[in-house]
Amino acid sequence: MDENEIPTNVPQTEYSDPDLQRKHSLMLERLSNRHQNRLDNSRRSESGSSSFESTSSFFSRFSEMKCSIESRLADCQTAPSDPAQLKFHFEKISASISDLEKLVAENSYFLPSYDVRSSLKTVADLKQSLESLNSQLVPKKKFAFKNKGNKKESGVAELKEPPPSKCTDASPEKLTVWDSPGFRGKVGQVLFEEFRGSEVGEFTISDLDSCEVRLIGCLRALFIHRLKNCQVYVGPVMGSILIEEIEGCIFVMASHQIRIHHAKRSDFYLRVRSRPIIEDSSSVRFSPYCLTYEGIEEDLQHASLDNETGNWANVDDFKWLRATQSPNWSILPENQRIKIVDISTQEIKNNNT
Repeated sequence: MDENEIPTNVPQTEYSDPDLQRKHSLMLERLSNRHQNRLDNSRRSESGSSSFESTSSFFSRFSEMKCSIESRLADCQTAPSDPAQLKFHFEKISASISDLEKLVAENSYFLPSYDVRSSLKTVADLKQSLESLNSQLVPKKKFAFKNKGNKKESGVAELKEPPPSKCTDASPEKLTVWDSPGFRGKVGQVLFEEFRGSEVGEFTISDLDSCEVRLIGCLRALFIHRLKNCQVYVGPVMGSILIEEIEGCIFVMASHQIRIHHAKRSDFYLRVRSRPIIEDSSSVRFSPYCLTYEGIEEDLQHASLDNETGNWANVDDFKWLRATQSPNWSILPENQRIKIVDISTQEIKNNNT
């Protein structure tokens, strides 16, 4: 009789011989293992197919969007020289680049690390091309004192050289990252901004010392540069957060992607769809998101950040390529974490007291 045909419900009297009982048990075990192996192979095959299809779909979409952006950048060379029209074109291209960056962030959880880095490098190159075209084609305005009324009518915040602060390496060249609204060059202040009902795409926080920043509502992208001894509390960011050159700070933020460069002695309370990336950083610690304000649940849902992924603890250190744990980051011990931070009210509610 074939072993596949051996019944499993044979009465005990039929196998009263101990040797026969043992052989029967071993036979059933082999059949069970064989069946489990078939199921496992089937699942692996389906998973591999799904992963391949997802990766293929991502690169198809990524390539399509990249080619469209490159084509529009090329068209700017022959576009009318009217500054207002050029500015409109650049704003549209900038929004498309942000959409491309968001696409990478939303799909980075299943992409290999190399492909994530390569895609982000492409996005950075497109941003650099846009910035170069902007500098080349849009004439620089001569310095002149302007009244505040005209500044408001322009609808775009102008970058200015900040007053001296205790932050190091605050050269004007590094400040002109993006012509976006933001907080720049402040010391010892509480800075508040609410984005509900507005169409703010990108926001910049740079050259702050001993400040507290509260941002309520959804943003498309957030850029943070040269902060020292600051606390930054941020609602959901639908695209990416880029943090550079910070020291002694606390960040509470939610985003699809978070990249951290040149950070020292800082704590990050995160909710993030993809794995946080650090580079050239040391003594940075991570903990789950702990922010609240009136309406935050709706904002998180709108930004597709309403579910906790646990990625706050899955940090990639791009300067530590060994299989062992990077010494540059760690999990913040529970007894040292702040509790719920409520930025709806005038005072920060820190329950860690």
